[in-house]
Amino acid sequence: MKLPLTAALVAGLAFGGLAFAQDKAKTEKKKSDGAKSVTVKLSQQNNSKESGTAKLTAAGDKTKVEMSIKGAPKGVSQPAHIHEGSCAKLDPKPKYALQNVVDGKSTTEVPVSISELQKGNLAINVHKSAEDVKTYVACGDIKGGGGSAEKKSTKKMEK
Repeated sequence: MKLPLTAALVAGLAFGGLAFAQDKAKTEKKKSDGAKSVTVKLSQQNNSKESGTAKLTAAGDKTKVEMSIKGAPKGVSQPAHIHEGSCAKLDPKPKYALQNVVDGKSTTEVPVSISELQKGNLAINVHKSAEDVKTYVACGDIKGGGGSAEKKSTKKMEK
């Protein structure tokens, strides 16, 4: 009876060590995925007097988007999205829906990594209201991460 008990104990320790090693590898991968957070400046549009920031924070293969808008009307639910394009030329079809901005605040987790958001030509915009979605009140372009800037500076140095 002592032999099976010893074998079970050794097997348990081995699997526990393997699980720990995998967890450590996942943590290291998250750290090396690039930027941990990026702040996107949201500028007013259509004389709305609404502006603020959207903080994008890495959450593994997802991204947490926290918006804070100054000048937002009290009690009004304002739709917000991530669109392809730039604030100057926005594709009207949303790529990712965000929680509506209410009293200047919104928090959403989108199903894409922060590095993927930075790779694309994307922008975050806020609409006046659910009834008036055609009027944009704030917008900010999501810029590329530090990795692309490092590559550009390396190319400049090589010339």
